[in-house]
Amino acid sequence: MKIVIAPDSFKGSITAAQACKFISEGVLRVLPDAQVVSIPMADGGEGTVEAMVGSVGGQLREVEVTGPMEEKVTATYGILEGQEGATGCDARTAVMEMAEAAGLPLVPADQRNPLYTTTYGLGELIRDAFDQGIRKFIIGIGGSATNDCGTGMAQGLGVGFFDRENKCITRPLTANIMAQVTSIDVSRLEPIVRDCRFTVACDVTNPLLGPNGASFTYGPQKGADEFSVKFLEANMAHIIGPIEEATGRVVRDIPGAGGAGGLGAGLMAFLNASLEPGIKIIMDFLQFDQKIKDADLLITAEGLIDATSAAGKTLSGVAQRARAQNIPVIALAGAIQDRQASFKKLQKEGVSAIFSIAPGPITLDESLQITPELLADTAEQVVRSFLMRAL
Repeated sequence: MKIVIAPDSFKGSITAAQACKFISEGVLRVLPDAQVVSIPMADGGEGTVEAMVGSVGGQLREVEVTGPMEEKVTATYGILEGQEGATGCDARTAVMEMAEAAGLPLVPADQRNPLYTTTYGLGELIRDAFDQGIRKFIIGIGGSATNDCGTGMAQGLGVGFFDRENKCITRPLTANIMAQVTSIDVSRLEPIVRDCRFTVACDVTNPLLGPNGASFTYGPQKGADEFSVKFLEANMAHIIGPIEEATGRVVRDIPGAGGAGGLGAGLMAFLNASLEPGIKIIMDFLQFDQKIKDADLLITAEGLIDATSAAGKTLSGVAQRARAQNIPVIALAGAIQDRQASFKKLQKEGVSAIFSIAPGPITLDESLQITPELLADTAEQVVRSFLMRAL
């Protein structure tokens, strides 16, 4: 029997690779001779680098860059060597998560306010990859602490931003400082950019501006109060005109432009990047369809299943691909919210059943401490139930 294990990470607890290990343990308790295929997954956010580097034996590189609050942080990205026939890896490729340089977890909870955070460090990370001879990039933009429309990133790559007195702004740009910008000089952008290809893993479809845009939708999640949100929106509306004029690219209304506080728009405008669903990028890269061929069962998992899990995230992506090959899918979750809505939406995507790994009333802290045990035990019971149904 062939069983595929394709989980996402359990944030704050275990990685996707670790989840594969523990689920596999449960499966093998019941079927010691089963062919178990483990595929650690991600959807463009946390775990993207690990999933992609681990799948082809790439290398990790650590770089000191400017963090979201202008402090120095150590950021890690992956380098994948070109492999003939490997989808998405036909040339030496850098895989990055913007959150490594400008993620919300890098900002203390009591200091979070996207008016004062920058993506400058992402520009430094990209520049470092240039120095390694890399010209192809996959960048995940989930988990940002920023709302600077990617101006900090562009500044880190040489773009000049000028104030009313025609003085070049040298401090890393933030949403607050964007209000000072009156002109932009893209001729200062690293010339290497013209020879590069940037693919952005983006799982949102928000435009840049308006009630569904970057500021109003995601600003509060990053620490902005009602006043700050309005200020963020005003500054975003101010900066996008000069950006589009300087780059010659109108990006504000493209779905995903509002991702990561407008970084989606900035990457499209300054780097001519293309935005694609993160789960699609990763599954194509991992040659997911080929790996699950002829499987009898697929087990996926993630820390929290809710009504948004069917909206372009790992669970829905995995289920859709498995459904196309008539493979039953069972999902495991650390917690389930909006149970009825979640079940209905995921069942439409191809999930046959959803199981919580919680053994009963249990606190989040307790659950996080014993997640490995809970995953293995639940996987064991899932396989026993599946075999009973198959008889």
